[in-house]
Amino acid sequence: MVDINKTLTIKLTFIISILALAAAFFIEHALGHQPCNLCILERIPYLMAIIIIVLNYKYIHLEKYFILLLILIFLAATILSLYHLGIEQGFIEESLVCDLKKGSDLVTKEDILKQLQEKNISCKDVTFKIMGLSLTSYNILISLLITISSARIYLNYDKN
Repeated sequence: MVDINKTLTIKLTFIISILALAAAFFIEHALGHQPCNLCILERIPYLMAIIIIVLNYKYIHLEKYFILLLILIFLAATILSLYHLGIEQGFIEESLVCDLKKGSDLVTKEDILKQLQEKNISCKDVTFKIMGLSLTSYNILISLLITISSARIYLNYDKN
């Protein structure tokens, strides 16, 4: 049963990661909702999960370490999303991560003027909600579930 749960969890994590990234890009590019810097950072764990799971099928003898890596990645993703939710709710002030501009190494005055004309999205502004919850809230739930299910598999890995 552990093997079925392990296989199912890995496959679900792979599918969820693809769907999460596809949804993020759809919301950004098709619906026109610009992400803040933290929203963009919250995509990285899903991309990393896809790469790790593909590597897992190639190097199956390292599976236990790949599962541990997934745990650490999605634990960090949960913490990052909680931090972002704290900013959205006003419990935490925006940090430098929220203020970083794309191309922060602006040199010419034309670059600076162009940057000032662009609309910068604040990390506390929620531009897209599903059933009243921000995408950050859903990211917390998804990341936490993947962390817990991966940890359960990791802890029971040698019992099989």
